[in-house]
Order: sequence, then structure tokens, then C-alpha cells
Amino acid sequence: MDWLYTISGFLVGLIVGVTGVGGGSLMTPLLVLFFGISPAKAVGTDLLYAAITKSLGGWVHSRNGTVDWKIVGLLSLGSLPAALLTIALFKYLGLDEQSLKGLVTGVLSVALILTAVALLLKEQIQKLAQRKDGTVYELHHRYLPAATITTGAVVGVLVTISSIGAGVLGTVALLFLYPRLTTVKVVGTDIAHAVPLTAVAGMGHVALGTVDFVLLGSLLLGSLPGIYIGSHLAPKVPEKILRPILATMLLIIGTRLVLN
Repeated sequence: MDWLYTISGFLVGLIVGVTGVGGGSLMTPLLVLFFGISPAKAVGTDLLYAAITKSLGGWVHSRNGTVDWKIVGLLSLGSLPAALLTIALFKYLGLDEQSLKGLVTGVLSVALILTAVALLLKEQIQKLAQRKDGTVYELHHRYLPAATITTGAVVGVLVTISSIGAGVLGTVALLFLYPRLTTVKVVGTDIAHAVPLTAVAGMGHVALGTVDFVLLGSLLLGSLPGIYIGSHLAPKVPEKILRPILATMLLIIGTRLVLN
């Protein structure tokens, strides 16, 4: 086992535990750019890595009461069928994974940078969105379940293709769909949803033969203690600190994707 993989796993696990972001967005580019792993194997291996790593993080967040299971269920109604359909189409059509991954990461890079700016200016944006009585504009409760399921479906497709999106897009979507949800609960809910999604997508990649199990073991050796520590730290980090950290993570990831 390469200890550099283990150290990388620990650092990424720590970041995921605290912010809910960074699994595929950091690990996949890291494996491809710094370790020379083929994009297909990086995506497949990272999905199983995320599923196992985030299981521990989700358990910790659940014990701390920072998971909204109703939202997890709605997201999964969209994401799990979408992941299965994507794998089926991917295998049947024999699509160029490299081209698809480039397209998805290109779109995500722009979205991440814009989202990071929006998060950093969250308070100013909320002031603009406030009604005269001080309440915030929210999506009507009738449409919220459908919007959440649709969001899950979009995330499911993107995660299956590129391994990027479970943390980034899920967290961002929850912040805007559920503005009253605290940041730490957004993180916990997103991690809990990512577990079944990455597991389903990861098993699909096992069927496609794009998973390196030796690499997976090396990453998990570091990531499991990393996310355990990070998940315990998350509730202790004040929201005013956690939000800028989350925004900075998105900005760094988005900029990195643009440059590459």
C-alpha cells in the first residue's frame, strides 16, 4: 500500500466530515492529476471509497441529530433510479467516459465558483430576498418534494458519470431549497444521502470493471479515521465559520477544475 494514498484519504475524509464537500471533487482530480490513475478507475474507485467513508460520517451525524431523514428519502427517490439508469445506458451505449467527464467537470467548475460567491454573500442575498415582514422567500411546500426528487435525479446522473456532485451539488441544492436548515444539518443530510447513492453507482462501476480494490483499501485506511474526526468537529464549528469554510472549499475546487 502506498502511504501517500492513505495520507490523501485521511485529509479528504477530514474535509468531508466537517463540510460535507470534497469527496469526488477533491479525490478524483487528486488520483488523476497527482497519482496518474486512469479517469475511469479514479471515478469507479472513488465512488466506493465515498460510500464506505461517508457511511461512518453519516452514522456520526445521525447520532448527533444533524440528519433530516425526510429530505434524504426524497433525494434518494430521484438519485438511486437515475444512477441505475445511467450505469445501464453507459454499459449499453459504450459512451466515451473521458469526454463525458470533461463536459460534466467543465459545467461544474462554473457552477461551483458562482455558488461559492453566493455562499460568501449569503447574508446580503438573504436581505435582498426578505419580504417586508422579515420572512424569506421559499419554494411553496407543495412543490418542495418534487423539486427535491428532481435535484436528487440530477445529482444521481452526475455522480455516476464523474463521481463529482454528491457533496457539492447536494449541499448547494439543500442550502437553497431549505434556507431555514442550519449549515451543519445540511452537511449531515447531504452525507447521509450520499451513502446509498455512491454505493449504487460504485457497484455499477464494479460491474463495468473500473474499480481498483488495492487503491480503495489504501484510501480507506486514512479516510475512515479522517471523517470520524471531522464529523465530530462539525457540530462544534459555529455556522458563521462553517459557511465560509464551505464556500472556500467550493471556490478552490471550482478554480482547480477551470485550470485543468
